[in-house]
Amino acid sequence: MGVPDEIETITAHEPAPPPLQLPTLEEVQAIRDAAQDEGFQQGHGEGYAQGQAEVRRLIAQIEGILDNFSRPLVRLENEVVGALGELSVRIAGALIGRAYEADPSLLAALVNEALETVSGAQREVEVRLHPDDIAAISALLALPEGQRLAPDTSLSRGDLRVHAESVRIDGTLDARLRAALGTVLRRAGATP
Repeated sequence: MGVPDEIETITAHEPAPPPLQLPTLEEVQAIRDAAQDEGFQQGHGEGYAQGQAEVRRLIAQIEGILDNFSRPLVRLENEVVGALGELSVRIAGALIGRAYEADPSLLAALVNEALETVSGAQREVEVRLHPDDIAAISALLALPEGQRLAPDTSLSRGDLRVHAESVRIDGTLDARLRAALGTVLRRAGATP
């Protein structure tokens, strides 16, 4: 069979590929150095990110530890403030009680102040005191009609309670000192 006239056979010669040339030793070294640098940069970036994540985790862990340490310290500080306040009240109470015994006019002045606070509208007022305090200040007071001193053995020396119609005042040393301590602590920003 013959090739029809209309179809021409094309045979093209492709150029031959150039001979394979191996890179020189310097080119191989440069490729290796570039690959190593690229790997180092990529590894360094990933390592840096992992290091940052580890640092953040450690910081959070340390903050948690510090928080756990600070909570008991705050609780201990509150207990110390309370204990010191209680000790202060006891010491001050003992000193004031001795001052009232040594100078009954101090207690008489306190009784007069209490009476002035609740008197008015001709109220009946009773000031309750330890029996020894009544004996010490009776001569120092001139009580008007409707006001009287009443012995109360449940009270300590220097304590007083005032009763007038619907008014009750706890003037015990303990109550007065705790009120003073509460005021000081509120002004200092602490809690009583």
